[in-house]
Amino acid sequence: MTKKEEHLHVCACSHGHKQGHHAHALHEHGHRHHDHGAGASKKALLISFILIIIFMVVELAGGLISGSLALLSDAGHMFSDAFALGLSLTAVIAGQRAATKTKTYGYRRFEVLAAFFNAITIFLIAVFILKEAVVRIQNPAPILSGYMFIIAVIGLLVNIAVLMILRRREIKDNINVKGALLHVLGDILGSVGVIIAAALIYFFGWYIADPIISVIVAFLILYSAWKIFAETVNILLEGAPGHINIEALKSSVCVIKGVVDAHDMHVWSISSGFLVLTAHITVSEDADRDLVLEEARKIIADNASIEHVTIQIESCEHKNSCNGRCN
Repeated sequence: MTKKEEHLHVCACSHGHKQGHHAHALHEHGHRHHDHGAGASKKALLISFILIIIFMVVELAGGLISGSLALLSDAGHMFSDAFALGLSLTAVIAGQRAATKTKTYGYRRFEVLAAFFNAITIFLIAVFILKEAVVRIQNPAPILSGYMFIIAVIGLLVNIAVLMILRRREIKDNINVKGALLHVLGDILGSVGVIIAAALIYFFGWYIADPIISVIVAFLILYSAWKIFAETVNILLEGAPGHINIEALKSSVCVIKGVVDAHDMHVWSISSGFLVLTAHITVSEDADRDLVLEEARKIIADNASIEHVTIQIESCEHKNSCNGRCN
């Protein structure tokens, strides 16, 4: 080993030792925050799941008794909600399992897989509703609008209660909670639509209003499914989260004294709220590497709220170029 290589090796080891306590503190803070959020998410999801399941059965029975496709489609939407909440609850529990030697990030990605399969299920339910609605539009059927109205009002109240539970600040950023929120918002709009359809049928005998509302509910389901599908696919493809501007992060790191270049920067999500960043930073020979690393971590945490950060410090002379993008 040459003197220059030995110097680089010693610097790297020294840097690792000095930064160890800081990195450990960040890691512990992240775990405590995640565990608190996971516990709150589990309780909220469980309560919401029970409420949705109970009323789904009521709405299904009401749809069969009244002959309303709108109620049955809304029950189908609530089934997708229950399915989503059940998967989300399972994902949160699985995500709390500790990391292993083979699964170094634990089981946090499970919640993303749950959301992905949930989105596909919702697509299928929406297609079924649209198919049935087309048949009803061509051949409107008589409907017991009184039962339809009462059940829709109760459904609206149940969905508002679930919405309030899921909108709590500490859990609303979880991807599966976000998915459930979209479902519930769709259910609220669906319940309002069913109430309007029931009124139109009761006062004017417009039975065609029932399948028309069913079509609107189906498109609400498709919209919520697409939002979750797109987000989960981006995570599974390890794409950068939409709110992260990598070029802006590179520019922010470039203002640090002694930094010559910032390159090979990658940002991706392991699960909702768990972002990871890796980057290479090239510095001049006279730069204080420990200070550069500390400032880079702080800038990344402040600008992008990313705490799981791995940075490799490189010498510009080692790269045979001291004229980087930061000059």
